[in-house]
Amino acid sequence: MQMISWNDLWLFALISLLLWVAASWLSLRGGSRKAVCLLAIGGLTVFGSYIGLMWHSLGHPPLRTMGETRLWYSFFLPLVGLITYSRWHYRWVLSFSTMLSTVFICINLLKPEIHDKALMPALQSPWFAPHVIVYMFAYATTGVATLLALWQLCRKQDQLAAIDNLTRVGLSFLTVGMLFGALWAKEAWGNYWTWDPKETWAAATWLCYLIYIHWRRCRPAAVRPALLWLLLCFVCLQMCWWGINYLPSAQGMSAHTYS
Repeated sequence: MQMISWNDLWLFALISLLLWVAASWLSLRGGSRKAVCLLAIGGLTVFGSYIGLMWHSLGHPPLRTMGETRLWYSFFLPLVGLITYSRWHYRWVLSFSTMLSTVFICINLLKPEIHDKALMPALQSPWFAPHVIVYMFAYATTGVATLLALWQLCRKQDQLAAIDNLTRVGLSFLTVGMLFGALWAKEAWGNYWTWDPKETWAAATWLCYLIYIHWRRCRPAAVRPALLWLLLCFVCLQMCWWGINYLPSAQGMSAHTYS
């Protein structure tokens, strides 16, 4: 298999984005659903191929740096957008998920990171890859739910079923990701949970989304406050993902800092 580098991202990204944009344009025009799905799947196949080739070239899953996790997020966003389009037929959702994916791809193109082939011992656990991949899918799912919530708040269209279902799926994957993380922590550091700053924000994010689910179940008529709460949940999620790196409490103390 051909070796690939970070410098090759632009070509795979360009082809993927062209296919996703074509799928988005066709869906907005009310075109064939089958053609929309084929175009979106084509983009996912191309971008997924890059991730797979990077995995082979690095000798481990590309999950070590923020740039590498952004690759997975850029991949999962259109995937969740496609699932949402296929299930609930929102014609514009592919456009939004594609735009958000484009943002993260551009960040990686403009600010490439050094990708070291060596993994520190803590990252060589078999729980490392599933933990991060599951979390990235959860982040993408809750990201699309947030886009739907913003659209609902602005346009007041009936999208609550999709928002609630996506949030439940996202919370489920967050839960599985936390369990994988606990098993990883036990193997790497000897404890399942240490209230590390990253772990604390992960628990806060999980609790915020759990509150939303209970809120919608117990007070279904209170739609707008629940959607505003969901936006706050997404802010907490961003803090858990990358905002933690800028907190003084995590500087030199977090076990999740690998530099």
